Parts: sequence; C-alpha cells; structure tokens
Amino acid sequence: MEATESMDGSGYGPADTERWVPEQPKSARRTPFARDRARVLHSAALRRLAAKTQVVVPGTDDFVRTRLTHTLEVAQVGRELGQALGCDPDVVDTACLAHDLGHPPFGHNGEAALNEIARPIGGFEGNAQTLRLLTRLEAKAISPSGRSAGLNLTRASLDAATKYPWPRGKGPSGLAHKWGVYADDLDVFTWMREGASGDQRCLEAQVMDFADDVAYSVHDVEDGIVSGQISLTALADPVERAGIWDVVREWYEPDAEDAALEEAYERLTRFGYWPESDYDGQRRSLAALKDMTSQLIGRFCVAAEQATHEAYGRGRLTRYRASLVVAHATRLEIAVLKGIAARYVMRSDERMALLDRQREIVHGLVAALRARAPDGLDPAFRADFEAAPDDAARLRVIIDQVASLTDASALARFGALHAA
Repeated sequence: MEATESMDGSGYGPADTERWVPEQPKSARRTPFARDRARVLHSAALRRLAAKTQVVVPGTDDFVRTRLTHTLEVAQVGRELGQALGCDPDVVDTACLAHDLGHPPFGHNGEAALNEIARPIGGFEGNAQTLRLLTRLEAKAISPSGRSAGLNLTRASLDAATKYPWPRGKGPSGLAHKWGVYADDLDVFTWMREGASGDQRCLEAQVMDFADDVAYSVHDVEDGIVSGQISLTALADPVERAGIWDVVREWYEPDAEDAALEEAYERLTRFGYWPESDYDGQRRSLAALKDMTSQLIGRFCVAAEQATHEAYGRGRLTRYRASLVVAHATRLEIAVLKGIAARYVMRSDERMALLDRQREIVHGLVAALRARAPDGLDPAFRADFEAAPDDAARLRVIIDQVASLTDASALARFGALHAA
C-alpha cells in the first residue's frame, strides 16, 4: 500500500481518517482516532466480554481473567508498544479493545460449534464476526440507504482491528483456516482495504496481534498457577516438559524441536524473575508471580520494539511503512508459555467434559431459534431476520444472535427455549 503522507508529521493522512459513512465535522477537541477508541469503549459488545470465557469460566474464581480483563490488558500492552514504534496510540488501543468482540459465548469452543453450524453459509470466525460487529451490528451510524454502519470507525482503526484481512479460504499458507470477513460484508471490507497490497496487514494490526499473543501467553500461565493447575516446580521434570513440547508442536509451532524449546525454557527460567517455589496464596508469593508476568511482558515487547527499529530505523512507523519484527527466539519463548497453559489448563479432564456440554448448548440454541424465529430473537435481530432475503441470510442472523450472548445469557436462553 502506498504510504499516505500527513501534513502534521503524524504518519497518517486524510484517507486514514476517512469513515465509510461520512459524518458531520465535530469539534477538534478529540482526534478522529480518539473518537474511534471511545466508540469501542462505550459499546455493548465490549461490556459483554465481562461475562465471556477467556480460559477459566467467568464466575468460578474472583482472580482469573474474563475476555474483558484480557482485552484491557492487551490494550495496555499494545498501546505502549505501538506508541514506542510511532503508531497513533489510539489506533492501536482501538484495535486491541476490539480484537475479541466477535468471540461468542464459551470462547473458542463456542466459535468451533458455530462454525460447524454455519458451514453451509460460509462458516463462522470470531475475527470476521468482529468486523461484522464494528461495521453492522453495533448501533452508532446509519448509512443513507438505511443500513447500519456499526460504529463507523475510521479506515485506519478498522484496518488495525482486522487480524486476518482476507475472505474465507484466501489466506496465506498456514493461515488458510482463519479469515476476517464474511461474503456479505465484502463491501465495507473492500472500502477499508483500498490501496492495501494483497493480504498484508498494517503495522497496527500486527502490534495488536502480538500484544494479544503476549498477554494471553503470560496471563494464562499466571491464572493457571493461581488456580493450582500449574506447578512451576513440576516443570523441572524433563518428562513433564516433553509432554508440553508435544502440545506446542500440535497447537502452535509444528516445526519446533525439543532442543530449541528446551533452550527457550532455560532462558525464561534463568532471566531472573521466574519464581523459585510454587504459589502458596500469600502476598510474597503473589508479588513474585506478578513480577514475573510484568517482566515477561516487558521482555517480549522490548525485544520486538528493538528488532523492528533495527530493521526500519528510528523514524515514525505507521500503517504500511513497516512490519513488526519478532525474533524466532522470542516466538519460541512465547510458545513455551502457551504450551504450559494448554497442557495443564485447557486440556484438563474437567475442562474437556465442560467443553462437550458447551457445544451441546450452542447447537441447541441455534436449533431452537431456527424452529421459532423470529420469536426468541432480540428486537434488533428480529428486524434483521424479517428483512433477510433467504434461508441462508436468516441463519446468519440467528448466528449473530447466539454469538452476541454471554456465557450466562446463553445458558439462560437455552433453558428458557427448551422449557417453553
């Protein structure tokens, strides 16, 4: 994409601040990007993340994270890293706040269930659902044709929030199973990507994605330690670590060798902040754990910042002027943390049994709503359903409805629909 020149040295030009539906000029008290951030911050979709699964089900523990607390942490990490590189901090903040809005109840498990149901109509993907929320489902602006334009974010912010800027099946090698737009949202997607080169992601989107990786790799381990599912001292056993490396290869880094993962683990345990004993719930133990998490985040972000500046210089880096550079060693260290959380938290027997039940609820909700719609739909989705031109469009509306629910409201609605 050709870099748009700015008159003020910000690294952003008029095309970057353009909105899909033109709006009347507002006071200069806030920048267009600051307005974007406020729109996401005040959205209903963001509030709902407080009751959506991150790793541990919301309400089962007062300490562990929900999708909302995770999102706020991603925003803090991404904002600081983006600002250090020269990105507008509000653009990165907006992207980070928006990055999980499209996730349905029960996290990735709910996403997989909805994708099964939606396969005949183009599938379901949390990132494509995020774009749909930002450009259609959240109420803020209406186009002259009468269609909702969602939050009507600027081009730069919307592009930054798009982790996978391609339709289903069009992604690069290794990411073909991910996508960021449904077929019926291609009009706004095409507008957003004007001038972009192929599937290249803007720098702000790369920062958001990296901040997400850093935050959940570190914090999922922290949550697992506090909940008693992860023992740091148990990891001293090479047999235990070998099981983790198998998970790393299966889920995250298929080509990673045991020796490279062992080296990454050694670097993490010897950089000075890895707790020497297991967590016991006392303040000293919690302080050591918190110190580890903050130091790990700093370690990863500083490494990426330095590597990117070494590659592109110290000038202001925005949009398509640079790509985020993350060294292979840093990616392996992050993968080690992801593998630890996956091995002991996400694959626990208790969690696997819960996942089966969650998928049943999602399938049951969609089936019940298909049998009764428009009854059972919220007013906004009822209107969408009644305006839908065919069965495929009506199914998409039902999926939009289910995806909007929190874990608790999905359970409640499932019970109500099956009791009626």
